[in-house]
Amino acid sequence: MNNKVFIIAEIGINHNGSLENAKKLIDVAEIAGCDSVKFQKRNPDVCVPEHQKKKVRTTPWGEMTYIDYKKRVEFGKEEYDEIEKYCKQKNVDWTVSVWDRDSLEFSLQYDLPFLKVPSALITDLDLVKETAKYSKQIILSSGMSTAEEVDLAVRTSLEYSNNVVLMHCNSSYPCPLGELNLRCITTLKNKYEKLGVKIGYSGHEMLLHTSLAAISLGAGYVERHITLDRNMWGTDQSCSLEPQGLFRLVRATRQLEEAFGDGVIRVTESEIPVRNKLRG
Repeated sequence: MNNKVFIIAEIGINHNGSLENAKKLIDVAEIAGCDSVKFQKRNPDVCVPEHQKKKVRTTPWGEMTYIDYKKRVEFGKEEYDEIEKYCKQKNVDWTVSVWDRDSLEFSLQYDLPFLKVPSALITDLDLVKETAKYSKQIILSSGMSTAEEVDLAVRTSLEYSNNVVLMHCNSSYPCPLGELNLRCITTLKNKYEKLGVKIGYSGHEMLLHTSLAAISLGAGYVERHITLDRNMWGTDQSCSLEPQGLFRLVRATRQLEEAFGDGVIRVTESEIPVRNKLRG
């Protein structure tokens, strides 16, 4: 593997609506050596299904409807302006997954390196098209999708962008080990790399070494959710990496990059004295 693996630390909504938590997670990603942090941007009025809006949930802020909870943890312009400023100070790229057209339009006011359309939305071809058309790079995740749905999203993206990344993904949180199906990375590489699509892996499992296996299979992008503490409240916390786990993943990834080499058979420098000793 010649290229450096691009590691995305997915903060998502694990900040629980706290800018202080978001900054702490950015700090963790920066210390670990991640290439980017990513948030999730929604218009809850659009994204939350009607049948769920009035359901009551028990939250750290008391009982509230699901729509009120989603609004409670959603960042707006004031928070993202501060995130933009803080990430520049830390020299870390940031971006978002866009969950609707309002969020896409909102995100385009920032100079973001890429935008992601999450697994849940890759069948929304209008959103895929607009994201591909206006972002510097579009990343798609393939979770809960058929091969036909993935193919249509990829080919729609390619009509409007020459910078497309497709992440193999399973949308269960956490994903059962037997359903990761990492060999799909090879399948996707064989089908789409010849079209110029880059292949990655977005993991929601509890393990680290599965991400390393994905890299060994050729994933050039890796995305993992991160948290300050898995015991924090929130649906994504339990399948997220805590700081020490993220540190280990990034360190092991960089070690793998060095170990992969260039594939050229040769006598290496460290072997020369051994060769001379044993072969004369």
